[in-house]
Amino acid sequence: MNDQPSELPKAAIQSKILHGKRALVIGIANEHSIAYGCARVFRQLGADLAVTYLNEKARPHVEPLAKELGASIFAPCDVGRNGELEAVFQQIRETWGSLDIALHSIAFAPKEDLQGRLLDSSSEGFKVAMDISCHSFIRMARLAEPLMTEGGTLLAMSYHGANKVVPNYNLMGPVKAALESAVRYLAYELGDKHIRVHAVSPGPLKTRAASGLKDFDVLLTEAIERSPIGELVDIDDVGLTAAFLTTPFARRLTGTTTYVDGGLSIMA
Repeated sequence: MNDQPSELPKAAIQSKILHGKRALVIGIANEHSIAYGCARVFRQLGADLAVTYLNEKARPHVEPLAKELGASIFAPCDVGRNGELEAVFQQIRETWGSLDIALHSIAFAPKEDLQGRLLDSSSEGFKVAMDISCHSFIRMARLAEPLMTEGGTLLAMSYHGANKVVPNYNLMGPVKAALESAVRYLAYELGDKHIRVHAVSPGPLKTRAASGLKDFDVLLTEAIERSPIGELVDIDDVGLTAAFLTTPFARRLTGTTTYVDGGLSIMA
């Protein structure tokens, strides 16, 4: 199993199609994060970056990556703490004055709720999972709207368990389903401002967030065996798709959930 990101297409990098664009990336935890893969591609395509980190414990893992990416803005952002998301957008307003891309790649549920049956999930655990994993995307969209004066793109990370039952995905299935529905409604509400909204749904890949799922190695093995392409996707594959959705090539696309899974989701 290859853990190294694939080499990015040279033609894509040379295009610098995102030159002059300003992109906020929320959710980098380490070099294996989906959010890092997306930020890496955005930067290689010419975008200027704002990168966040969860807290002081996470900062030493994220700060070197932000420096490597040449991020203009580096700020703490725990969406579960009052005012932190708002502070990030205030810094963007003061530094850039506008925003073109905002990517949300965060999800959380208490371990006992995540690893137990949905049937047994607690009310409080469900509320926390919904707030961090779904409603924070809506809050992000609300804060981004006045900064996207020339239009823009909002991106959220989902998973196939939103639409089909994936054993051991449990509580996060309904939460991601709500997130995908929110993407569609936000696409409708923001369409007249030329703000496009998408969910990206990667296949199983090794991230810190995924490690919390029971028997996740089984999902990885099955993904290789069952997908038509027969390979796992990596964080750069997700980044390339996310980047495409922000470009003029996707200017008439909005409200979609785009699978990046080697075709796994088409299999019965």
